[in-house]
Amino acid sequence: MKIIQRIFLILLMIISVAAILFWRSDLKKNDLEAKYSNSSSQFINIEGDRLHIRDTGNLNGPVIVFIHGFGASVHTWEEWSKDLNKDYRVIRLDLPGFGLSGPDQKGDYSDDRTNQILLGMLDQLKVAKIYMVGNSIGGRIAWYFTAKHPERVAKLVLISPDGFESPGMRYEKALEVPSYMSAIEYFFPEFMFKGNLEIAYVNKKVLTQPLFDRYYELALYPGNRRAMLDRMRQTVLKDPNLYLKDIQCPVLLLWGEKDGMIPIQNAQDYLKLMPQAKLQKIPEMGHLPQEEDPVRSLPFLVNFLQQ
Repeated sequence: MKIIQRIFLILLMIISVAAILFWRSDLKKNDLEAKYSNSSSQFINIEGDRLHIRDTGNLNGPVIVFIHGFGASVHTWEEWSKDLNKDYRVIRLDLPGFGLSGPDQKGDYSDDRTNQILLGMLDQLKVAKIYMVGNSIGGRIAWYFTAKHPERVAKLVLISPDGFESPGMRYEKALEVPSYMSAIEYFFPEFMFKGNLEIAYVNKKVLTQPLFDRYYELALYPGNRRAMLDRMRQTVLKDPNLYLKDIQCPVLLLWGEKDGMIPIQNAQDYLKLMPQAKLQKIPEMGHLPQEEDPVRSLPFLVNFLQQ
């Protein structure tokens, strides 16, 4: 009996130490906004949500709208934007539940809700026609928006887009999120977060400490961890076969050949349904070409937009 008690006490001590080491409270909203907003940042109200956007560049030029992936933010496009600002009006937003936008006020993270927000943003900014660029889940959001509102999109760029079913994800069925995932609202170990983020890069040196800190700290913006869980739980894939065939505008598929998150083989699914699409492979590149090597990856985008 004493052995059992000792084992129980040891386990209790281990759990207590782990709780102390890995417990993470939300960071202060004002501190994060001071650190991660800049003179280009705007906070606008769209459909009841407070969105963090950056609207820069040539106001008389063609408009590019960038949509980031899961866990990312407007910052993922900054290096590209610096070069694009001369010729284009560049708009990027933090999707609700990411970056500095904070959670959706309705708690709705469906693609249809995101469509509403994107339309509201474009209308408020008085933008009629855009070049739409989306990465990862931002790619899925981008092609769904384009299929539903073809009159608003002149060209579409999908960077390692999400959208086709895979093991554990089926069309018209909500993603099953394990109950233990709820723990990230309270326990958020940096080493686990970093391990998941590193998969996005071929060159691991790209993930510098400041870059990691940005991803990690923005995940600790008040309400963002709950929002990420809710977004996962509400993810219901729509069958691309019903939508991609309706997209008639020029399409570029931009894909890192060594993408460890969404393999480049998935591009063939898109090419079958969008024969007008062009696949541009980027050698020695992962899931986030705009971050991993913006100098080498940007010309592919510019050449497509200028054609």
